[in-house]
Amino acid sequence: EVRMERHCSNAQKVAEFLQSRPEVAWVHYAGLPGDDYYERAQKYMIGGRTCGVLAFGIKGGREASIAFMDKLKVAQIATHVADAKTCLLHPASHTHRQMSEEQLLEAGVNPDLIRLSVGIENVEDIIADLEQAFK
Repeated sequence: EVRMERHCSNAQKVAEFLQSRPEVAWVHYAGLPGDDYYERAQKYMIGGRTCGVLAFGIKGGREASIAFMDKLKVAQIATHVADAKTCLLHPASHTHRQMSEEQLLEAGVNPDLIRLSVGIENVEDIIADLEQAFK
């Protein structure tokens, strides 16, 4: 319970940070007002606490997303979710790399999609890592 509390609070802060960045095209996180699942999260989740995983897109598509991820120092590129460490993945070039662009879009995998599993590190360190990657 203590670990999940940290995952959720860190993810909320990271989602809010990402939503404020001009380089970010979109953020999906049920803890953000306006998200398609926000009302359900408020109703069904304890204290509106959602989870430690969010999705976002970088303006500029696939290449911009990959370039952004390559600059990260704290977050690791990995398929894990709910790890103690912050991990992220670009599904279009990793788990779904065998699919064509058309198949990716049919499956709902946008070329700019990054899945981020926020860890339990100090949230200021996570945000600083994301911020330096944007520069």
